[in-house]
Amino acid sequence: MSDDRVSDDQDTSPGVARFATRLRAARHLVVLTGAGVSAESGLPTFRDPLTGLWARYRPEDLATPEAFARDPALVWSWYGMRRDAARAALPNPGHRGIARLESLVPRVTLITQNVDGLHRRAGSSEPVELHGSLFSTRCSREGTMHEGLVDRELEAARLPRCPDCGALLRPGVVWFGEALPEDALRRAQAASTACDVFLSVGTSHQVYPAAGLPASAAAAGATVGIVDPAPSGLGMSEAVYHLPGKAGEVLPALLAEAWPRPMSS
Repeated sequence: MSDDRVSDDQDTSPGVARFATRLRAARHLVVLTGAGVSAESGLPTFRDPLTGLWARYRPEDLATPEAFARDPALVWSWYGMRRDAARAALPNPGHRGIARLESLVPRVTLITQNVDGLHRRAGSSEPVELHGSLFSTRCSREGTMHEGLVDRELEAARLPRCPDCGALLRPGVVWFGEALPEDALRRAQAASTACDVFLSVGTSHQVYPAAGLPASAAAAGATVGIVDPAPSGLGMSEAVYHLPGKAGEVLPALLAEAWPRPMSS
């Protein structure tokens, strides 16, 4: 069994200690995650250069409705590779720490920009998936969502089709030029303005509208913590804590500080 606790001789930064006090008192916690969390599980971020057979493509040239209309087999092949990589990856201490928060805070809303399913595999329930999921599909004609219709078709070198209308199914993710799912965005915005503590983990705060959620939470009176090796870019105030470091390091330290476990005799 994995153990994400922090050893007794590991230093805890002052920011982590102060934010842990706020976290321990939280009634409604919102956690926003980005690609940096999954990068610690070995998954490349979306904008990392492609390798191998895909080195001559840019992700931006494959993740568009136009690319799918032009060559759906090529797009599905790339997403098949991404699905395989996500399946092979394992949740890391950052994912597991976020999942554990659900048993420690009365209400937790997890909002993720990641599409790899690692939060669910770590034990998080009902994450708000702003950018969709690699493991869902959408009808390219009607927009209806479907689950579990892809693997067998792709293994047989067939493009998956909608069981309702026969149109091609496409990956159930948000592509360039597309709006975020209305329900997911509404839930994310409502939770961000209603929470008392907001924790942003592994995101650059450059892709909107998700990038605006921490500021919305702060403006509504929430305490905000930013877990990232680089400065947050949100400005430093008494209500905004920069918690420098990787998610897999900071989350276990934060939980150990907020909810210390009794010493064994």
